[in-house]
Amino acid sequence: MSANGLEVFDKTIQTTHIWLNEITEVIGPDRHLAWKVLSTVLHKLRDRLPVDVAAHLGAQLPLLIRGVYYDQFQPAKQPTRCRDLDEFVAEVQEWLSDVRPVAAVDAVDAVFGTLSRHVPEGQLAIVRHALPETIRTRWERLSDFTPQRPAATEAPGAGLRGH
Repeated sequence: MSANGLEVFDKTIQTTHIWLNEITEVIGPDRHLAWKVLSTVLHKLRDRLPVDVAAHLGAQLPLLIRGVYYDQFQPAKQPTRCRDLDEFVAEVQEWLSDVRPVAAVDAVDAVFGTLSRHVPEGQLAIVRHALPETIRTRWERLSDFTPQRPAATEAPGAGLRGH
């Protein structure tokens, strides 16, 4: 029996907890902060991607995380300009200014690492290729030390079954 009435909800909640736990391993044991970090970095990433790449990445995310990813999405304004990693990190830091102090570079690394473990490498390669070189290089170096854990994630499109 499903705890929430639908298995798809149970699965996406379970998967979201896994992702948040991985983020707290980097930024500390504050799950509210982990959710803010996840949503902020995903928004900043999404807004730098061409719309088609952003949509393909969104399709790979668990249902609940996909919802926060698309929150306030304005495809007509994409992609916004981002010259380098420093600019990206500075914008993340600005958007995290209303929570307890966390290093934005740690926030970015935590989310990039989590994505690297749960999103297929082929999709991530397309995403990284659409980013400025300094962001791509940092993410690729981080990914070299981040083994994927496909068994722990929700299958892409799992929220769409039965439709």
